[in-house]
Amino acid sequence: MAVLITGGAGYIGSHAMVEFLNADKDIVCVDNLCNSKAMALDRVRQITGKDFKFYQVDLLDIDKLENVFKENKIDSCIHFAGLKAVGESCEKPLLYYHNNITGTLNLCKLLSKYGAKKIVFSSSATVYGKPASVPITEDFPLSTTNPYGETKLMIERILKDLWVSDNEWSVSILRYFNPIGAHKSGLIGEDPRDIPNNLLPYITQVASGRREFLSVHGNDYNTHDGTGVRDYIHVVDLAKAHLCAIERANKQTGVEYFNIGTGVGYSVLDIVKAYEEATGAKVNYKIGPRRPGDIDECYANPEKAYKILGWKAENGIEDMCKDAFNWQKKNPNGYEE
Repeated sequence: MAVLITGGAGYIGSHAMVEFLNADKDIVCVDNLCNSKAMALDRVRQITGKDFKFYQVDLLDIDKLENVFKENKIDSCIHFAGLKAVGESCEKPLLYYHNNITGTLNLCKLLSKYGAKKIVFSSSATVYGKPASVPITEDFPLSTTNPYGETKLMIERILKDLWVSDNEWSVSILRYFNPIGAHKSGLIGEDPRDIPNNLLPYITQVASGRREFLSVHGNDYNTHDGTGVRDYIHVVDLAKAHLCAIERANKQTGVEYFNIGTGVGYSVLDIVKAYEEATGAKVNYKIGPRRPGDIDECYANPEKAYKILGWKAENGIEDMCKDAFNWQKKNPNGYEE
């Protein structure tokens, strides 16, 4: 039986595939490559020395997606696929609602039809909206400040309703904080198309000379230096959380929610300084206006994931910066076709 991994060619998906293959799991990867590249999958094979089936399929095309189920014995799913840029979601809300929600509905219909009622969903800390306090625990009130976050929250509710209607389902919802870093090999990492939406790939591109400076979006937040504070987690640690979650899903049914973070908050300027200290590279930056939908600070209480899943982050901020630097240095233009 195989684990279906949607969005497996993406940043987090490719790192998760490495962990699953290293754990001798049989996997099937689906990705439409709209924001990723097939070369990432070749690098996964290179790192692990193992092969897997890949289908270039969009979740919105339910007929082609069903062929994946017909051709493979799938018993569970890790669901990464989806559009994820906060700013773009504010500009194109209908695109985000249609892509992320309809794609998930199609996926769940087929998981149910083929008896593969175990899913780990990549949610986000954005479902906590603007939290009244930090650190954030899983029982905090839920709200959102942008359409991207709204799609995550809607999908969480859909998956809960799915279990209520059919108690055979096992649903693990992982609320990511801010994944950064890259695989230690430097073979896979974050390679955004066009201008990066996330902080660290922008920093690495500035440090490598690919971009002139980092735009810091606002310095008037209610934080220690005025820039936004987030919980940054190494992408390999994040990937390993999915392995823990699917192992638990194989043993029981129900719906569970887990914060996946380190429990430590760093500001934008903290990350700039940490990157410079870890790599010796210089990062030029300029202060700009706030981005729509951003909040002051957001970091996790990750104790539940440790208690129930036996998972905790192992890499510190220095590791995250060094590994991101190593990826950028070895791949100055990302995955070059």
